[in-house]
Amino acid sequence: MSSIKKIPSLDLNDFKSHNKTKKEKFVSDLGKAYSDVGFLSLRNYGLNNTIELELYKEVQKFFNLPIEKKLQYEKEELNGQRGYVSFGRETAKGSKKSDLKEFWHFGQELSKKDPLYHEYEKNVQCNELPGFNKIGRDVFSKLEETGVNILKAIALYLNLDENYFDKKVIGGNSILRAIHYPPIQTEPKGAVRAAAHGDINLITILMGASASGLEVQTRKGEWIGVTALPNQVVVNIGDMMSRLTNDKLHSSIHQVINPPKSEWHKPRFSIPFFMHPRSEMSLNCLQNCIDKKNPKKYTDISAGAFLEKRIKELGLKK
Repeated sequence: MSSIKKIPSLDLNDFKSHNKTKKEKFVSDLGKAYSDVGFLSLRNYGLNNTIELELYKEVQKFFNLPIEKKLQYEKEELNGQRGYVSFGRETAKGSKKSDLKEFWHFGQELSKKDPLYHEYEKNVQCNELPGFNKIGRDVFSKLEETGVNILKAIALYLNLDENYFDKKVIGGNSILRAIHYPPIQTEPKGAVRAAAHGDINLITILMGASASGLEVQTRKGEWIGVTALPNQVVVNIGDMMSRLTNDKLHSSIHQVINPPKSEWHKPRFSIPFFMHPRSEMSLNCLQNCIDKKNPKKYTDISAGAFLEKRIKELGLKK
């Protein structure tokens, strides 16, 4: 396995600056990273240590609640898209073993005037932990803003208008997922913390995992270990973006492997922000990503229909 050094590290402030050279280099480096491996590491992403420590403190408080308390926040009618999802309920597409994790979903909140207001599942409030609800909302909105900036850079790399994605993602069906991988008590028998998979969405912003285990597969089939660098997040391409760009940008298969047996007693926490577009967005392959060498690979579909299909494949909806 290779080291994290193979995952490029960029500074979002370079893109946001008024320095044309820095901005153009950021776009070029980002495009190369997403074309080659689908992952990069990002500095100055909108959060700080105080906010992150508060988030992790509240997340750990929630997962330390008794199971009967947590289960009251698992609501079948929400299809695993909001609130609590219990241990072993999610299975990666194509996998026969459930992942060794439990998690909580904070979702988008729209005004009643928005046409999608009744389409999205409603958020769940944890009665015992008002601080958990608040910090989740705060982090969601900050990472959504970061995601919009990353998509602006992607748009420029694709020779689109810089604001191409703005109206397609603001108010999109994004999710902030707080994941707890509990200590491993017995031999997993082939199950891993998160089986090899590609993310569904446009891009994912992954806040520093509290333990190692994340591995990414390059286009050449090589597995690379990824641990968030200090004061950085990992940002990767999801299947929606790969589909939209006819695989010009690469949605890497990745997994969270189990630790060595000597570390089975240690829990692992990670908090990804899955940036989704609004459901009406077309994922039809962009015309400027199709040519004789790269003919169109995917059938036409909307983001909403694609998400619905994948939720069923994960076993979260029947």
